[in-house]
Amino acid sequence: MTEKVKITFLGTGGMIPTEKRNHPAFFLSYGNEGILVDCGEGTQIQLRKAKISPTKITKILLTHRHGDHTFGLPGLFRTLAMLGYKKKLVIYGPRGIKKTIDGIFQAFGDTTEYEIEVKEILGKFLETKEFAISAEQMVHGPLCNAYSFLVKGNTKLDKKKLKKFKIKDGKHLSELKQKGYMNYEGKKYVLKNLAIEEDDKKVSFVLDTAFNDRIAPFVKDSDLFVCESGFGEELAEKAKAYMHLTSVEAGKIAKKANVKKLCLVHISERYEKNSSQLLKQAKKYFRNTTIPNDLDVLYV
Repeated sequence: MTEKVKITFLGTGGMIPTEKRNHPAFFLSYGNEGILVDCGEGTQIQLRKAKISPTKITKILLTHRHGDHTFGLPGLFRTLAMLGYKKKLVIYGPRGIKKTIDGIFQAFGDTTEYEIEVKEILGKFLETKEFAISAEQMVHGPLCNAYSFLVKGNTKLDKKKLKKFKIKDGKHLSELKQKGYMNYEGKKYVLKNLAIEEDDKKVSFVLDTAFNDRIAPFVKDSDLFVCESGFGEELAEKAKAYMHLTSVEAGKIAKKANVKKLCLVHISERYEKNSSQLLKQAKKYFRNTTIPNDLDVLYV
């Protein structure tokens, strides 16, 4: 089977951290990739608690420049230097994010021990044979991106079936994959009878945005939809004014987009003792909804 995507919820809180919820940060690992989505204050400590070495980070996706999503960067940059980080660190974000990173360097000094490249992106901005990463513009004061990570489906030969039919390794298996059939020891075999079809796997992150029509198409068919929910439905007008989503809106988007699982994050401190209220509201529209805690781990 294809390797699973692992998501560690480093920070699930909102603008003001609480005893239980740190500023927003999420670590997605797949193969050799370690992708940090946002880097709020305290992210380094959360990485330590999760037993994830900062040197595992290969890319950083920043949704926008607000401090609760970026204030962890200066410390992280210096820690990587102290740990002997030698990889090229690529930071992706919406238009204007280069100015934010330049400001960090001006305030705290340039990082010369390793290379940092900042790219302002939108649409599908990275693709390999195995996966693709895309960004979509959201609505939140400063320019803001949502992100999706897509592992491409694959056709793999079923080792149990090959053993059952006593088919050994060899060039004939390459022919089977290329042509869809092969002749082996006087018999014809069809690929679909010897293979396992693996579907695409998709993880989407939507943080800090007002409700808009671009969200549902962008996160459509996600296996995991990580979505901000800073306000309950009782504060819908306030959510609209501050350009955030309510739990009800998150649930409606999840249902419309046909996602498999919804995780509510960016939980405001006002719900520190009653986050179940947000969960209940979202579940009215999308049953498979959870509110993860800091350091929770999910596999897709």
